[in-house]
Amino acid sequence: MYKILLIDDEEQILKALETSLTKEKFQVLKANRGELGVDMAIKNNPHLVVLDWVMPGMSGVDVCRELRRKGIDVPIILLSAKSDEVDRVVGLEVGANDYVTKPFSMRELVARIRVHLRNQPVEKKDGMVRYCFGNVEIQFDTFRAWKAKEELELTPREFDIMKLLIKRRGEVVTRDRLLDEVWGYDSYPTTRTVDNHILNLRKKLEDDPANPRFILSIYGEGYKFVG
Repeated sequence: MYKILLIDDEEQILKALETSLTKEKFQVLKANRGELGVDMAIKNNPHLVVLDWVMPGMSGVDVCRELRRKGIDVPIILLSAKSDEVDRVVGLEVGANDYVTKPFSMRELVARIRVHLRNQPVEKKDGMVRYCFGNVEIQFDTFRAWKAKEELELTPREFDIMKLLIKRRGEVVTRDRLLDEVWGYDSYPTTRTVDNHILNLRKKLEDDPANPRFILSIYGEGYKFVG
């Protein structure tokens, strides 16, 4: 089943879209704020995003730009009451694949969604291909990383740790969970193994490893990524 992420601050529109898309046999995820939508896109790996332009806080254009900057490369359909050519161009230039003017026909929107999904497999591989934060860029598909445009040497284990932390962005990831999901088992003689890998990652990725900005220690629990 194709997974569609809806991002709109108007609850009535979200409900109408959810009802229509559910009837069309899509799985629907909803976010009522731009910031939440970015997090959900990173964590849930949708097939397509339907995004409203005008929202308080992070606008649709800002969300679209941030999704592309974070390496989310799924189709994005931008909804807007703005019908001027310059607005459509701006939307497409920041990374949207399509632009639908309000009020719109639900049948037309569904048709556009199906067109954009035409060549996408229903079963998605892990969508984390590329991720950027601060002056760091990580390419998970090619196992390459850069800081301030200088290439870094990360080990395969370090790539796996970063992928898990990024996928759980803003959440505490325990040492046991890191051992289980990255090393492949629940227990190890010492969780110091995890701590040593985190220290090495901070040295490579943080501007000030002693005062990390992105990979935070949560006392007695584990680590949290906030980039």
